[in-house]
Amino acid sequence: MTGIEGTGTDRTGLGGMDLGGTSIGGTADWAEAAVREHAAEAEGPSREEQVLERIDRARRRKARVKEEHITMAHGSGGKATQTLVEAVFLETFRNPLLEPLEDGAVLEVGGTRLAFTTDSYVVSPLFFPGGDIGDLAVNGTVNDLSVCGARPLYLSAGFVLEEGFPVEDLRRITASMASAASAAGVLIVTGDTKVVQKGKADGCYVNTAGVGLLDRPIRLGVASARPGDAVLVSGPIGEHGVTIMLARGELDIEADLTSDTAALNGLVAALLDACSSGADGVRCLRDATRGGVATILNEIARASGVAVVVDEEAIPVRPGVRGACELLGIDPLYVACEGRMVVVVDGAAAGTALAALRAHPLGEGAALIGHVKDDPPGLVLLKTAFGGTRIVDLLVGDPLPRIC
Repeated sequence: MTGIEGTGTDRTGLGGMDLGGTSIGGTADWAEAAVREHAAEAEGPSREEQVLERIDRARRRKARVKEEHITMAHGSGGKATQTLVEAVFLETFRNPLLEPLEDGAVLEVGGTRLAFTTDSYVVSPLFFPGGDIGDLAVNGTVNDLSVCGARPLYLSAGFVLEEGFPVEDLRRITASMASAASAAGVLIVTGDTKVVQKGKADGCYVNTAGVGLLDRPIRLGVASARPGDAVLVSGPIGEHGVTIMLARGELDIEADLTSDTAALNGLVAALLDACSSGADGVRCLRDATRGGVATILNEIARASGVAVVVDEEAIPVRPGVRGACELLGIDPLYVACEGRMVVVVDGAAAGTALAALRAHPLGEGAALIGHVKDDPPGLVLLKTAFGGTRIVDLLVGDPLPRIC
């Protein structure tokens, strides 16, 4: 005998405390209550469904900037940027041409379809392995026009210069812009210059705007993806962002990396020559700059009301980029590129599209990384190398500020 039985002592040490109206001493009642509770949970939404519903509710809320002052995160290309754009700029300037929030606006003038875009560059440092702020500004605007399906023609160039900025550095930047424009087949035809007092800028900022001709009967956009489509990237990701971070010299990391900055108009033309657009061909093109590939995939999923499912092992990342990202604790999916694009094509055209990309020098490392599904709508899912699945959300914060 242990002395426990027959003493009247509750073995739980809870003294017959009532839990949810069921006595501990009444084992049968407790068991029945547990079964009923489990049955009720089984009949209702699963935990996964509840989480997805909460995410959907949060995304349906009207965008609202909670901060009283602009932060660096508002320039990251992630959640803060999206909220700022929707709650301030789109809310103020709303019109049918702006509402799609594509990389450029598609305009029709006298029966001629044009694409128009603008971008500003504040990259630090101004000169980095593989490029500088000059060719970055030209290539970035050429690429924004190209992913609209347009043939880039003309650019403007605006400069904000800080008092004391070396004229020789300005010559170097403009020479780089001229070279990049020549390589892309565009002309810089107008511009502007402003000078601010010393300490009021960071040497040199550049704005470029561009006009391109839509001479193909195509309509591309992030809202065009459909279940069954294939998702491709044109080459290894993350090289530009990591190169900029290492070029700042703030980290004791060495890697043989250069920026991937390049004009994509030739690559886009090769792709569109090989594949038709629309119902049986190319649906969407986006260059993966701020926020990286992850941001582009989220924009596609949200605008099209589809799920984008990506295979982690299929995403091309160079060893140097992967190693630097692991040391910095950054996911390469969120790191900016300046010469890579995300491509969504009809599933039946995936092989043709991939071959067309790989046949071009800028697309040699192209890969098919995922597919478009119908559920859960609005989300990006990553099949991890460990066999699990996780949600890839928009970037929060700004781990790589001023990379373009």
